Amino acid sequence: MEQYSFLRQLADSWALLAMFAFFMGIVFWALRPGSKAIHQDTANIPFRHDDRPAPVQADKPAE
Repeated sequence: MEQYSFLRQLADSWALLAMFAFFMGIVFWALRPGSKAIHQDTANIPFRHDDRPAPVQADKPAE
């Protein structure tokens, strides 16, 4: 039972702190100033072929 109490206290304190630090690291990495160009490129994916849509394939039924 002593091992359970130790692991429970560890999970309640240090593991929670480690998970929060990992989460904040991911958030800061995603919002870093150097990633602005990547985010803009990803946001414009639906508009890349706006002037020339993809051809309709003959073997697929029209929707």
